[in-house]
Order: sequence, then structure tokens, then C-alpha cells
Amino acid sequence: MSPLLTWLHVGFAIFTIGPLTAVTMAAPRAIRNKNVAVLQNLQRTARIYSLGSLGVLIFGLALGLNMGNGVLGQWYMTASMTLFIVAAVLLVIIDRDLRTAVRALSSESPDDDAKVQNGRIAALSGIVALIWLVILFLMIVPTAR
Repeated sequence: MSPLLTWLHVGFAIFTIGPLTAVTMAAPRAIRNKNVAVLQNLQRTARIYSLGSLGVLIFGLALGLNMGNGVLGQWYMTASMTLFIVAAVLLVIIDRDLRTAVRALSSESPDDDAKVQNGRIAALSGIVALIWLVILFLMIVPTAR
């Protein structure tokens, strides 16, 4: 059972977190170009991949429970799960800002060009990408002994 859970955990990480990071980092360019159609697609795609990325946490927890020996109680596992939850909260904020940017750019008012959302999405996307890298480090380095 453990190899299957490992494959599912790693597979979800590769096929959801990578594209999710790319999508959230592409959104600021769509906002700057005022391309509403692309921004709507990016927002929808980010939401789908965000939900899919929960599979990484679910299969990671299942893998940790299956391994036994208190592996979920290790400091690096606790830190990784905490960081994952922080990233998930930031992704909810990014989704909110993407929806706000779509509404702002779709409106008739030329005054609102979603600059606030653009900056916040860019900053939070970078933080989330950094969190993914820290989690990757925590999953590989402490267990490589």
C-alpha cells in the first residue's frame, strides 16, 4: 500500500502544484494586458488546481499514517503540513483577488485597472512558490540521512 500512496502523493504534487504555481504567476501579466478572457481562464484553472492540490496533503497524510513509527510527529512533517495550510489560505486570497480583478477589468469604468490585485497576486504567488520549495526541501533533506 505504501508504494501506491507514495506514487499518488508525488503524482499529485507534480501534476497540480507545478501548474498551479505557473497559473498564479501568469495572472499578473493578464491583468497588466487587461485580457479579461485569459484572466477568467487563469482564475478557473487556478481554482481547479488548488482543489486538486489537496490530494497532495491527503495522500501525504495517508502515507505518513501508513508508515507508522510516529513519522507524522516529526518536526519536518509538522512544519510541512503547517506550511501547506498557509499556502492553501494564500491561494484562497489569490482566488479572491483574481475574481475581483476580473470584475474590475470587465466593468465599464476605466478608472479601476486592478493594480492593487495585480501587485497582491504577484506577491502572494511568489510567497506560495517559496513555500512549495521549502516543503520540498523539508520532505527530502531530513529523510535523506
